[in-house]
Amino acid sequence: MQQIEPNPAQNLLSPQTLTEASLSADIQLLQSLAAKVQPWQTLEVSGPQGSVRPFSLVQDPSAWLASDFKVNPEVFIHRLSDAEVSELKAAVAAVLQQGVQQQGNLLLLLHAKLVTETDFPLPKLGPKLKAMRENLRSGRGFQLIRGIPVEQWSNRESVIAYYGMGLYLGKANPQNRKGHLVGHIKDIGHDLSNPMTRLYATNGAQPFHCDMSDIVGLLCLKRAKQGGNSSWSSAVSVHNELLRRGRQDLVEELAKDQWYLDRKGEIPEGKLPYYRIPIVNYHQGYLSVNYSATYYELAQRHPEVPRLTAKQKEALQYFNALARSDDLRMDWTLEPGDIQLLYNHTMLHNRTAFTDHEDYNERRHLLRLWVSPQGDRQLPQCYADLWGSIASGSRGGIICPGAQLTIPIEAE
Repeated sequence: MQQIEPNPAQNLLSPQTLTEASLSADIQLLQSLAAKVQPWQTLEVSGPQGSVRPFSLVQDPSAWLASDFKVNPEVFIHRLSDAEVSELKAAVAAVLQQGVQQQGNLLLLLHAKLVTETDFPLPKLGPKLKAMRENLRSGRGFQLIRGIPVEQWSNRESVIAYYGMGLYLGKANPQNRKGHLVGHIKDIGHDLSNPMTRLYATNGAQPFHCDMSDIVGLLCLKRAKQGGNSSWSSAVSVHNELLRRGRQDLVEELAKDQWYLDRKGEIPEGKLPYYRIPIVNYHQGYLSVNYSATYYELAQRHPEVPRLTAKQKEALQYFNALARSDDLRMDWTLEPGDIQLLYNHTMLHNRTAFTDHEDYNERRHLLRLWVSPQGDRQLPQCYADLWGSIASGSRGGIICPGAQLTIPIEAE
């Protein structure tokens, strides 16, 4: 089996190089690699999730192709009815009537006021959100919701509504060193060239990755002037396609306990500034993928972290190229009032770079939730180094020393 040698000097995963030209280069890479190997004629098949055997083709609803949904996107979109919008508005109004303490940009103790779904009653929408949660973790792994009335609300009302909806999905996790339980995806002028910069605070492209939670949700408040489009792919399908192309050697490489990722300075107490976790994880019959494109290269700044080998670089290149391929990639432009929900164990997502409006208040702005539902799949112990725990319902997020959990109403 002939293998292509990646160029060690070429940083294919940098946000500065994630362009239409690099997408074309990925397609050429796939064609080149496919021409050099013979696809396996017979492959072991297993599944669904819960009965997956290592290095077998996974048959599961999460192993989809883009063609399964592009013709009929309505199957993964829920449009809020008038009744659902009304009860959402009523739930927000009830919270405000009870009083929400605010200090500067922060909603103090909102997370103590809204603890369970009973604190934010949604009799019609709530059961549907729970059904979506189950489809995320046991079905296709993604869902879109349309019609959240954000254009009728202030940021404060949108934040309260979104946090309340999240109670039906799971427990919210902090997303940065400041302990933000609702994240704000907005360009606030952070330096894109600084490797410590979290890309969500810039207008740069975000390469394919998984977030640090079981489920990630994005609510669009404002669109960019141009660009900022979302994409997602099935990590399970990427796994399957590598096997179909005769590259079990790369799947084995991805499953090794040899992948170091940088924490970008957000270091939990007692932890190193980097962590180690396989990309492909087989555990108790489940295939779970943890992938964050640029973080492997960034971890190379630590002298004690082993250097990426040529085989590792080839595996990253091939994995990323497949995720971005037309066959596996779903593209979407989030409009104000849209929510995108993804299950991080089986889905990958990215966004393109964007040009924004000059008016700060009109800039592209999304709200993000990281949530952990009860009764979710078991994860291998290696996730504890990243998430602090592997117990469902209380795992995930970024917990730094001294951080106080809080909810901002604007990006900071």
